[in-house]
Amino acid sequence: QVQLVESGGGLVQAGGSLRLSCAASGTTLKVDVRAWYRQAPGKQRRELVASITSSLNTAYTDSAEGRFTISRDNAKNTVYLQMNSLKPEDTAVYYCNAANSLWRPGTYWGQGTQVTVSS
Repeated sequence: QVQLVESGGGLVQAGGSLRLSCAASGTTLKVDVRAWYRQAPGKQRRELVASITSSLNTAYTDSAEGRFTISRDNAKNTVYLQMNSLKPEDTAVYYCNAANSLWRPGTYWGQGTQVTVSS
């Protein structure tokens, strides 16, 4: 089992920044990739934002490219998502995920952290 705990969400004005953290524990060696997904209000599906392997290969979706940066501290088993130039459409619940693919979610999810961007 892998446990994921997110933190760092909050309310920010458009153009501002936030940094999300996701701390992992448990049998983390079995899943190499850490990813951030988000679920916007009224949407049923969680969409990929960014992902990173233990060797620090990264992947970003178009909405995140150039504004968000995913990073990882393997010694602390923690992944970060630095979000800059936030827009109201970035408002969502952000979830951490542990997987074996940069582009597909795995079984393990965190509880989510709310990010609200006001205009």
